[in-house]
Amino acid sequence: MRAVIQRVRSAQVAVEGQTTGRIERGLLVFLGIGKGDTESDAEWMVRKIVNLRVFPDSEGKMNRSVLDIQGGILLVSQFTLYGNCRKGTRPSFDEAADPETARELYAIAVELICKEKIEVATGVFAAHMDITAEHDGPVTIGLDSR
Repeated sequence: MRAVIQRVRSAQVAVEGQTTGRIERGLLVFLGIGKGDTESDAEWMVRKIVNLRVFPDSEGKMNRSVLDIQGGILLVSQFTLYGNCRKGTRPSFDEAADPETARELYAIAVELICKEKIEVATGVFAAHMDITAEHDGPVTIGLDSR
């Protein structure tokens, strides 16, 4: 499982002109699910995301998590994180999980974040989405459960 995590002042996602998810201060997380990923990958990833200390403390050091600041998470499914461009210039997505597995593990990740009492907003799985974000920093972190 792969994630690209961005610290934001606000972020929203829309499908066909309709906003499906919006957060204020928090994290915009693009989540890719790969072949072989399991529920334990989702558990590891969510634990890392919600505890990632990327928000400043009173001294300006990145020492606070989204839990600490009571922020939100906008979680967007992103199979293109498994794009491989080693051969040619058109990405291959052979390492991405099949849609059924990816949808199931994405739903598990959403549920796990909700259990942490964090506001979670989502896009629409497998839809074309328009994403708007006001980045804070910028701060961008990549994670891989493997």
